[in-house]
Amino acid sequence: MLDIHRDDGPDTKVFFSHSLLPSYIDPQNVSTKKKPFSTFNAQPFSHTLDLILPEEIYEIVKGHVEGTAATAKGVYARVYMKLGEVLQGDFFNEYIKKGNIMMLSEGRPLVDNVFSLYDGTLRLELDRPTYERCGLQGKPIEDGGKKHQKNRWVIEYNLREPSMTHGKKGFSRLEWACKNVLDQSLTWLFYNFNSSAHESLRAGTEPISIHHPTIHAIEPTTTKLPRTLVPRLKASDPSSLYDAEDALALHEYIGMLCLDSPRVSANDSIDPHLSRYEVPTFNGLVELATRDMVRMRWRGFIPPHFVRELFLLVRTAGLKVEKGEIHEERWVAWSAAAFGGAREWTVMQWAGRETLSWECEG
Repeated sequence: MLDIHRDDGPDTKVFFSHSLLPSYIDPQNVSTKKKPFSTFNAQPFSHTLDLILPEEIYEIVKGHVEGTAATAKGVYARVYMKLGEVLQGDFFNEYIKKGNIMMLSEGRPLVDNVFSLYDGTLRLELDRPTYERCGLQGKPIEDGGKKHQKNRWVIEYNLREPSMTHGKKGFSRLEWACKNVLDQSLTWLFYNFNSSAHESLRAGTEPISIHHPTIHAIEPTTTKLPRTLVPRLKASDPSSLYDAEDALALHEYIGMLCLDSPRVSANDSIDPHLSRYEVPTFNGLVELATRDMVRMRWRGFIPPHFVRELFLLVRTAGLKVEKGEIHEERWVAWSAAAFGGAREWTVMQWAGRETLSWECEG
């Protein structure tokens, strides 16, 4: 793994890595510690997911991929409620103690008070005045302000622990803070990992239904990218991209594809005084080809397991390698942006096992 860090400009770190997928992946028991799956899991909440792929692979996988939105995996809700209501009644018992959900409140990280719930852990990010009024135990975090002055604090509770029940001292302190300090009604995004929640959520029989949620489907939009310039990279030689400049150039190129930029089109005729961008050839060592590409984009409240299942589906249906088949230049690329703009990752997957990953932290 390379720690690529530029001193000039914004303080953004890009971690680039090359890895091999396991020779066999059990879809029911996927390792969360190996890349690219660890990359997916490191970003719990994504608002945009892009898939870049050649048109011939898109034609193979589009029916499978678009059908994902018809299941519970492709549904989330927008709801208006107080933090304290998350800890009450059937909502607390069914969703947190028994089930598995994720939630994210409105607000800007490092600016506003922001609350999130993932894998049973409630995370409160508070400014100093609010933190002091709550009377809860937390830890300071860097907020980009004065070096020796702590203005932001984070409090975390694992709500699945036996001590997190009504009547227990620690839980009662949290309830008091929710009732007397953190008592504002907020807009939340809500996602239920239960595969049977799709129908009951639409039928209004879920515990969250009393808060009148607005239900949304995570559906893809497809954009054709005809006559796109594509570097003829080969899966057998990914080590040629280990140089920091080359790795960043490839990451930037995938970003241009995600933006549907005309700069990567073979028909582009921009004046060089207006844009000096060129599709990378990596010091002239790689030729360019013209291919019809496709961008599929999902927007919403996207969890890692949604990304993981799409990744496995595309790999199985579109990147399957038959014995003796040449697959040197067959690849797809994924990119996901997190809420708040603090994180972003990109994964380039070839047919076979070769994987390149970029993880950006702002």
